[in-house]
Amino acid sequence: MMQLHQDYDKFVKKDTQIVVIGPENAKKFKDYWEENNFEFHGISDEKQSVLNMYGQEVNLFKLGRMPAQMLVDKEGLLRYIHYGHSMKDIPENAEIFELIDTL
Repeated sequence: MMQLHQDYDKFVKKDTQIVVIGPENAKKFKDYWEENNFEFHGISDEKQSVLNMYGQEVNLFKLGRMPAQMLVDKEGLLRYIHYGHSMKDIPENAEIFELIDTL
């Protein structure tokens, strides 16, 4: 999330909203958000209903949810999805910016 945070202004210039959905409970999620001063939106999904709907993987050997990044256009269509295999497997923001520019 720090990667998204660092380029937040670039996302804003591209008329793109960032929404992070996490499996933590609402209090833990809110506390984390406030500690890091994230400017984008965060939603707690403690029951993991949204995360499951989009098929985000759980890997118990890697201690939980694997990262997933999705790009949804203004009509609500899912235009890009990346399921990571570890926390190191997250597309660079530059790649996401290129995708945004093609929409």
